[in-house]
Amino acid sequence: MSDPLTIRFRVDFGSRCSVGIGKIQLLEAIDRSGSLSQAARLLKMSYRRAWLLMADLNTSFDQPVVGTTTGGARGGGAVLTPLGSRLVASYRKLESALQPLANRCFSDLRERIAFGAAKRGIRPRSNKRRAASHAVDG
Repeated sequence: MSDPLTIRFRVDFGSRCSVGIGKIQLLEAIDRSGSLSQAARLLKMSYRRAWLLMADLNTSFDQPVVGTTTGGARGGGAVLTPLGSRLVASYRKLESALQPLANRCFSDLRERIAFGAAKRGIRPRSNKRRAASHAVDG
């Protein structure tokens, strides 16, 4: 049996706003931790990168998806707004609906690729080598 099929997708809300798995995982980590800096640590992401993703989300919609408070006696914090919670739920709902479809569409190919490559002793190329070969190929 091959590894489970993984779907990665991005939802574009026009040309200036997109939401993919990285932003969704950040929102989920903020929801769990109550902190942007802790969410960044959980995801092994720099605080700056997390802040930029959150800021992009907050300016992409007509209302913020994350509410923040600055430091003080108890420190700052971050919390998903109702819009942020709806965004995460909608993304995960779409993901759940797409998974069975992807499994059906690719079931025969998944088995053939995994079995064929292993049978011939072929290892997948690393992303670094693939990127280098694309750069050379043009």
